[in-house]
Amino acid sequence: MSESAQRLQQLKEKAKSCIDRAQDKLHALSRDIWSCPELAYQETRAHDRLVQYFTQEGGWDVEARYKLDTAFRASWGPQSAPNGPVVRVGFLCEYDALPGIGHACGHNLIAEVGVAAALGLRGALQDAPLPVPVQVVVLGTPAEEDGGGKIDLLQEGAFEGLDVVFMAHPSKEDALYLPCVAEHDVTVRYHGKASHASAYPWEGVNALDAAVLCYNNLSVLRQQMKPTWRVHGIIKHGGLKPNIIPAYTELEYYLRTPSRAELPLLKQKAEGCFRAAAVATGCRVQVEFAKNRFDNMLRIPTLEQLYQANGTSLGMDFVDEEILANESGSTDFGNVTFKVPGIHPYFYIGSDALNHTEEYTHAAGDVKAQFYTLRTAKALTLTALDLLLSPELLEHVRQEFTQAKDKEEKKEHALLRTLPVGDDAAHS
Repeated sequence: MSESAQRLQQLKEKAKSCIDRAQDKLHALSRDIWSCPELAYQETRAHDRLVQYFTQEGGWDVEARYKLDTAFRASWGPQSAPNGPVVRVGFLCEYDALPGIGHACGHNLIAEVGVAAALGLRGALQDAPLPVPVQVVVLGTPAEEDGGGKIDLLQEGAFEGLDVVFMAHPSKEDALYLPCVAEHDVTVRYHGKASHASAYPWEGVNALDAAVLCYNNLSVLRQQMKPTWRVHGIIKHGGLKPNIIPAYTELEYYLRTPSRAELPLLKQKAEGCFRAAAVATGCRVQVEFAKNRFDNMLRIPTLEQLYQANGTSLGMDFVDEEILANESGSTDFGNVTFKVPGIHPYFYIGSDALNHTEEYTHAAGDVKAQFYTLRTAKALTLTALDLLLSPELLEHVRQEFTQAKDKEEKKEHALLRTLPVGDDAAHS
């Protein structure tokens, strides 16, 4: 084994030991977040607990309420260096819960992974000679389940200066990647006119008819949708009483495509369905797309290969990607990958329960999840060390990121040219 390989291995062992020594505190942190679930943009207790953790840990520059009320930033290492740039490695924490069922997506474990990985990297780098100066950054990113806090933070410049970002998401298996697709929420409101449904029905304009037509229009559209597109929604408000013709109805839909390049095409077709229902019933329609659109995820092969090698060395058994080809979801981490190269693997937590179920809520708080959570944190830390001790690898990651982004943007520009000029759905 070469001297450089020996040094890398020594640093990896040191990182793993640092995480092991902190396991009780890390478990308490995760359990505290799990026991008090908070919804998107309301995660004040989780924010305060995480800020307190880094403040008490010592040596971290901690910024509470960083650009958002429930976001934070903790950093260790030099802000600048006299002889060149500082390499900044970011670890992301999520900590919002789901309505009604708490941490059924295990965001308490995501927060723990981010904290643990940062602690491990800091511990390994202290007093270690490095090719370049390094700063370790932890970003607390609220509102992944609803709204897209990472997108807000991107718009506020929170990711400026980061060279690579890491996070990991609990699941029912260890996986390098699950299909993370582009997604945009839309709310559709129909305004009609109330009237007595039996005595004077001809005086009314039925907003519920518009909602039903809208729902059916989209169901019919599925015949001509690409197999990889997804449209799913609910009627949130359908009227007040059967003997009152509904004057107001409201629907909420999620529109998803494999890449953000295709999303304007689906939005255009869906908006035609929304507006046609209004025309047919004589209602007025409001179509309101959410402030933030979730992008698909840009993959960086080198990061995935390094993570797989490190994870395998720790005992992870990665599932074949083809098995997961038909599963898909969306995350605001996708938007981050268009700004900074990153990785977002998934990890087993000792349960076969499915995310977004009550069973997964229990599993995310179970002590059995701790071994797998800290193993994942170690794999992220070891991957970061591989990059930091090999500037050539880091440069290769940057090149892969540029190539992936350029390819996606060319596809996006080509598809946008097929839309009518001034199409609202393409630009909303």
